[in-house]
Amino acid sequence: MIILRKELKGSILDIGGGGEAFIGRTYGEQVVAIDHSQEELDEAPSGFKKILMDATDLKYENGHFDNVTFFYTLMYMTASEQAKAISEAARVLKKGGSLAIWDCEITSAYPDPFLVDVDVLIDEHKYHTTYGIVKKDTQDRAQIEQLCSKVGLHLVKASSNAEHFNLYCEKI
Repeated sequence: MIILRKELKGSILDIGGGGEAFIGRTYGEQVVAIDHSQEELDEAPSGFKKILMDATDLKYENGHFDNVTFFYTLMYMTASEQAKAISEAARVLKKGGSLAIWDCEITSAYPDPFLVDVDVLIDEHKYHTTYGIVKKDTQDRAQIEQLCSKVGLHLVKASSNAEHFNLYCEKI
């Protein structure tokens, strides 16, 4: 169970923030959610700003946001897209700002799809969803940590279990 509490202060860029929009549900008007799919943005509830945008080419100035989040978004990207998206996230993050990532370990997603169940608690509301993908790239926490470190993000806190991981990094 992922418990989302309103702990982040300041502005938040939620990359891949359409669909269930768990970050937007939690933080409301603090959030600018971007997604590459208008359909995903249309499905998301109201209460925060939603913009159609590519995570590998963010249309924001350097140091624009206090926080950047990826909630089960990196799994939908190729390894090269992940590197670009994390680099862009670091670029638009203010010095001292935080990057938070929730995602999963993927050892095989081809030819059979990879599916992961995610349970989220926001206030007293419980949500359940299943994310799935077919792709040839694998993904693990160590790879994502390495991408963050490569762009100057310092790992502050990390947790994981068999399928899921959560990383908090700071831009120093």
